[in-house]
Amino acid sequence: MKNEIDENIGTPTPSKTLIAVEQNRKQMNSSLMLRRFFTLNATSSSSSSCSASLKPPSKRKQLVFLGSPQVSAAVLDDLFNASTAPDSMFEVAAIVTQPPSGRNRGRKVMPSPVAQHALDRGFPSDLIFTPEKAGEEIFLSSLRALQPELCITAAYGNILPRKFLEIPPMGTVNIHPSLLPLYRGAAPVQRALQDGVKETGVSLAFTVRALDAGPVIACERFEVDDQIKATDLLALLFSQGSKLLIHELPSIFDGSANLKAQPQDDSKATLAPKITPEESWLSFDQEASVLHNKVRAFAGWPGTRAKVVVIDDKNGEHNVLDLKIITTRVCGQSNIQVIEANDVRFIKDALVFPCSGSSALEVLEVQLPGKKVVNAAAFWNGLRGQRLKILG
Repeated sequence: MKNEIDENIGTPTPSKTLIAVEQNRKQMNSSLMLRRFFTLNATSSSSSSCSASLKPPSKRKQLVFLGSPQVSAAVLDDLFNASTAPDSMFEVAAIVTQPPSGRNRGRKVMPSPVAQHALDRGFPSDLIFTPEKAGEEIFLSSLRALQPELCITAAYGNILPRKFLEIPPMGTVNIHPSLLPLYRGAAPVQRALQDGVKETGVSLAFTVRALDAGPVIACERFEVDDQIKATDLLALLFSQGSKLLIHELPSIFDGSANLKAQPQDDSKATLAPKITPEESWLSFDQEASVLHNKVRAFAGWPGTRAKVVVIDDKNGEHNVLDLKIITTRVCGQSNIQVIEANDVRFIKDALVFPCSGSSALEVLEVQLPGKKVVNAAAFWNGLRGQRLKILG
């Protein structure tokens, strides 16, 4: 149901705009209001936001960007750059991102990469919204007051309710890193790599209530290398998606994108569910290619792990290690014959793990808990003659 607050106002005069902004600022003091980032740069934020609120209404179309991780920050940067062009049709009116969270080893509470990048670019802190959920009424009221004409999402990480989708008259457009309707959901790149796909891509689609099911405005295809990891593929796809968005914005603003957008064939849809930490364990009763694809897919977070036993034949001691597997490749046939059941050997530059179907996985980089990533040779030398076996 639409909020009635602006329906009888019509086009606001500058004085009404100032009143709306002032009401919005008072709402920010509520305990339910969005978290802001005044503490990072209080003086400059105050002055910049004040000057921003006194600007006359812009003739450029008002665009709101929603995103959270680093790949989203790269998209935002492209939008900032495009908006500064003399002939630009739009400006970034506000940013919506995930609330600050504890990151890194010290768990220091930090703004999302998108929020931090916006602040670094001098964007007013009071125009950065961080609701816990995109359906919060105070947040929606603030968004309505801005009167955005278009919203853009790129890995925002929150479900958008109907009340949100009804606000921008030109709709909400999402950059989705898959060839829709394939891999709808939270982890399209990871699940595609896990499946060992040879081709993927990025889609620009209108957002509807159903998950990633809106009409597709445009898409770009991308050939997948068998060594590329999810972190690198995500960056490539969002970079391409950003260029695609900038190219298509004129058609979105003039309405022609609505006419050319193609409905998705739901019968061909596949899902890409969220990854869980429990999925990170490797099971060597699977074929090496399956494990290699999983290592690539789960790179970054949550990573992939294996339990191994270090055996000291001199004193009979057994030490179980939780080994994080960083980089792998599928072993060539010439190496497999020297491997015995559950024995891990070092051959050339790799730790060779026996797998199902007479296959083997070459592990090139590993990491012990609390330690740095090391190559296989450094790890093997650190064993000092001790044997290594898969814990079965």
